[in-house]
Amino acid sequence: MVIKVFLATSSGSTAIKKKQQDVVGFLEANGIDHEQLDIACNEDNRMWMRENVPGEKKPTNGIPLPPQIFNDQSYCGDYETFFDAKEQNQVFAFLGLAPPPGSKEAQLAEKAHILQNGNVPHEEHKSTDLNHEEEEIADKEEDELLAIEDEDEQPATEGETDLHVSEDEEEEELNIEDEDETEEDS
Repeated sequence: MVIKVFLATSSGSTAIKKKQQDVVGFLEANGIDHEQLDIACNEDNRMWMRENVPGEKKPTNGIPLPPQIFNDQSYCGDYETFFDAKEQNQVFAFLGLAPPPGSKEAQLAEKAHILQNGNVPHEEHKSTDLNHEEEEIADKEEDELLAIEDEDEQPATEGETDLHVSEDEEEEELNIEDEDETEEDS
């Protein structure tokens, strides 16, 4: 499939020239096979473009301005829709082409396909299983820590209370004995 870009080589509008350069520059930079069709010098190109731009995409005056982009006979859009697709990393989808493997658009398309179909590729099952195992281990560790904290916060049993009191009382008795010895020495 060849992408057809209808443009005007002798346009007096710098805005139109910049838009045309942006589209063609992107296609060239990404190695996308395309054909530039001039509507300023070729009446057949102009008529074909005007006839094949869908009615809802034509401006109010009925004459679409370049650049207009087609995938063979299929209308892709004008510069504004191209620009929006480019901003969202969806240009290959906009052009009706498969994105190159490893590109951002390919990754986004894969995620969208997964969400749409609910199918997860085999590799993602493995990482999901690992993440699940890691979560289980983390949950167990957290439960163990909470159990230890709960033990520390539990009120002392009767024997433990007596021990603490006994230690306090024992300390008090030692202090009293020290005082008594001091008084006897004097």
